[in-house]
Amino acid sequence: MRKFYLFGFLILLAFDTFAQVGFKLGAMHTAPAALNLSWFQRLSCESWIYAAVAGYLGSFVTYMTLLKHAPIGPAFAASHLEVVLVLIVSVLFLGETLSIIQIIGSLLIVGGIALLAVGKDGAKEEAHSLVDTA
Repeated sequence: MRKFYLFGFLILLAFDTFAQVGFKLGAMHTAPAALNLSWFQRLSCESWIYAAVAGYLGSFVTYMTLLKHAPIGPAFAASHLEVVLVLIVSVLFLGETLSIIQIIGSLLIVGGIALLAVGKDGAKEEAHSLVDTA
C-alpha cells in the first residue's frame, strides 16, 4: 500500500505543478491582464490555460482517489509539497529568483511534512505496542 501512496502523491504533485506552471505561462502569453473583451479573447485562445485546467482536473481526481485510501492528515500535508515543487520549477525553467524568505518557507514546509510523516509512523508503532501488551 505504501507504493500506492508514493505513486499517487507523485502523480498528484505532477498534476498540481503542471497546472500552476500552465497558469503562469498562460498569464505570460496573454499579458497584460485587463477586464476587457480583447483580453478575454486572448485568454480563450490560450492553450496553456486549457492545459492548466486539465492539470487541476487530474489533480482533483488523483487527490479524491488518494483520500479514499490514505489517512487524511498525511495526504493533506503531502499535497502541500506542490508549493515547493512549483517554486523549484519556476526557478529552473522560468527564470524566477528566490529570496531568503522563500527558501526558509520552503524548508519549513518540507520539515513540517517530514515531522508529520515521522509522527504518523511513531503513532502507528505506539498503537501496535499497546495492542501487543494488552
